[in-house]
Amino acid sequence: MTVKIERVAQVGVRVHDVQRAVAFYRDVLELPLLFSAPRLAFFQCGETRLFLSLSEAPRFDHPASIIYYQVADLDQAYAGLQGRGVAFEDAPHEVGRLGDRAVWMAFFPDPEGNLLAITSERPLN
Repeated sequence: MTVKIERVAQVGVRVHDVQRAVAFYRDVLELPLLFSAPRLAFFQCGETRLFLSLSEAPRFDHPASIIYYQVADLDQAYAGLQGRGVAFEDAPHEVGRLGDRAVWMAFFPDPEGNLLAITSERPLN
């Protein structure tokens, strides 16, 4: 029997301070908050849920994988997030090419030490 994975349904991110993380993801990144409790919070990001939680065991207490947030206009998103106090590690830059378009990214940390990125694809001229 073949297994066909359809999409990423949820991404879990460990945090140390749920309220601080909720403020960042809700107020700075403007992701819709689905609900929160003292030890966790759920956000909607397109078709994917983002699950923030305190670590339940030492093996889960590590930074998350890099989450790449797709934006329509990278320069506008970069400027907007900088205006909200996001400290980027680098300016938007091209990281590769996919046929007729270039992939651009800019990386930044969340307040919990997780590395995030905004990304956009630009047509090649």
